[in-house]
Amino acid sequence: MPFRALASKPNPAQLLDNQLCFALYSASLAMTKLYKPMLDSLGLTYPQYLVMLVLWEFDGPSVSSLGERLNLDSGTLTPLLKRMETAGWLVRQRSSEDERRVHVWLSPTGKQLQTQAAFVPSCVLTQSGLSLGELVALNQQIKTLRDSIYPPAPTRATT
Repeated sequence: MPFRALASKPNPAQLLDNQLCFALYSASLAMTKLYKPMLDSLGLTYPQYLVMLVLWEFDGPSVSSLGERLNLDSGTLTPLLKRMETAGWLVRQRSSEDERRVHVWLSPTGKQLQTQAAFVPSCVLTQSGLSLGELVALNQQIKTLRDSIYPPAPTRATT
């Protein structure tokens, strides 16, 4: 059934193309499509790539602090980490001080993967058509928006 014009003029605030949520949603889909072939070449899914980014920045976080950083609950994160450990990218180890805490460490293969994945950010920058400064500013604006809508939890130590 084709679209037909309404007799009354639509409210501009209710037009799809004027919705910030739709712009962010469709941009997220576009980013996922951009990342997929690059991550496929590395054998990673997007959530696995996010875990690796955190570990390349700070090796050995607790599972709970990793989940906080990625906004993932343990029900989602634990099976993801198990698959990544099976793939040989990381090692999960119980804390000797508190057996309830599990820490995540990069394996040698996981450390080597960082070098293999070094091309990803430059490809994203190139594909965006933005300058590095514009991309950094946009990233900051999006984080500011996110934090004003859903304030981050108080930070804890990542050990």
